[in-house]
Amino acid sequence: MPHRTALTDARPDPDRPAPERPRRRRRTAGRIAAAGVVAALALGALAGHQAAPAAPSTPAAGDAADLSLAAAGTNPVTPGDFTGYGFDQCLAPTQKAMDAWLRSSPFLAVGIYISGNSRACRSQPNLTPTWISTQLRKGWRLLPITLGPQASCATRFPRYNDDPTINPQPGTGNRYLKARRMARAEAEKAVAEAGRLGIVPGSTLWYDLEGFDVSNTRCRESALWFLHGWTTRVRQLGYVSGVYSSASSGIKMLDDARVNRPGMFRLPDQIWIARWDGVANTSSTSPASAVIREDGWRPGGRMKQYQGGHNETWGGVTINIDRNYLELGNGGVAPAESHCGGVRVNFRNYPAIAPAATLSKAKTRRVKALQCLLREAGRYDGEADGRYDSATEEAVRRWQSAGGRPATGAMARADWMRLHTIGARPVLKIGSTGPTVRRLQRALNAARVKPRVPVDGVFDTETARAVRTYQASADAGTTGIVEGKTWRRLRAGR
Repeated sequence: MPHRTALTDARPDPDRPAPERPRRRRRTAGRIAAAGVVAALALGALAGHQAAPAAPSTPAAGDAADLSLAAAGTNPVTPGDFTGYGFDQCLAPTQKAMDAWLRSSPFLAVGIYISGNSRACRSQPNLTPTWISTQLRKGWRLLPITLGPQASCATRFPRYNDDPTINPQPGTGNRYLKARRMARAEAEKAVAEAGRLGIVPGSTLWYDLEGFDVSNTRCRESALWFLHGWTTRVRQLGYVSGVYSSASSGIKMLDDARVNRPGMFRLPDQIWIARWDGVANTSSTSPASAVIREDGWRPGGRMKQYQGGHNETWGGVTINIDRNYLELGNGGVAPAESHCGGVRVNFRNYPAIAPAATLSKAKTRRVKALQCLLREAGRYDGEADGRYDSATEEAVRRWQSAGGRPATGAMARADWMRLHTIGARPVLKIGSTGPTVRRLQRALNAARVKPRVPVDGVFDTETARAVRTYQASADAGTTGIVEGKTWRRLRAGR
């Protein structure tokens, strides 16, 4: 990336281009076939080796396969489907810093340098399997970066004694075989390190190709064939190929290849455009012209680094970062969910309801939702039939009493708010998805926050706006981030 130390590399090219159409997720069978190789590579890294892996179709030893399956069973694919904000920095932050930024910053994705001899921050004391699994468990989306051999005409490389640049020799038929071999080796090292850390197959591995003179033919062509080799091998090993580069050099090169030489190169599945225009989107247009074409790698194959190295302080912790905006995979999506065999629990309004012999259809639906949610919370064992009978009233009384509230047996709006906050209360912000977001959205609607939000499990700008409105009214700040204080206000029925 470009970073003061590690990331300063992109600075000479503050505007960066964009490329091709994202290839959709690898076939599941292909990922499983590659799992043995990934596990073998990870074991090799643990043993201190970087030997060439077996062919993708070669079965791994039992212990290697077990390691791969164990990792796949614990950590999710990253970043997966995501739309939101991210940052990257030279050195992976401490856990204390990550927790402070999770609670306070707008970011939910973080770039980390996992491999490559040309990294500025070669030593990564915080980057361990535990660090990886902890961030993923807390909701962070990780962007693993490799900064290995750079273009032969890049002015800032090699950086050390052991980081050769990409071999620019065309070789037979101008196929740049030596550059491709270098890429294959770099991909295998990256996969081995990813496996060691617990970054599972299906995740995107990003190659950082810093700015270079794209008009230098051999330099450009060798870099292009190198990225072809990187993408080929990364895919073979079950991961998604990503490339970070300047809009005006590496990304332009890829986009030109996509349009002018279709089918000649294996282009990355996703691109990370470095264009420091200060605009949080994934476009790279300028008033004068489109720096890269808008049809490439859409939908779901782009992210953009829109601001270069600068200090930001969140939660009392200052880090020198680049800012990014991501639109990857299917974007903000949440899996469908079902309650009590199909009972509807998501509404834009949760009015007060009380025991009654007859109720309107709308209130009957709310009673069914009440019964279902109480049953899921272990507070009611009857049917969700929509009748606010004595059993339902008694269940509500017991639940209210257990929470230290007046046991009225009727549901006020404050009770609805409390009911929807039962369960885990993690930090939520733009980019968060899933059932916890749905509970938040229901609680906001119960609180009569305007505008009402759709209960879709996606924390988008509309949900963030509703959160800020609620926070302002409940004396919980106006960050648009849901953390402990906001959850406490909702749980108290404020």
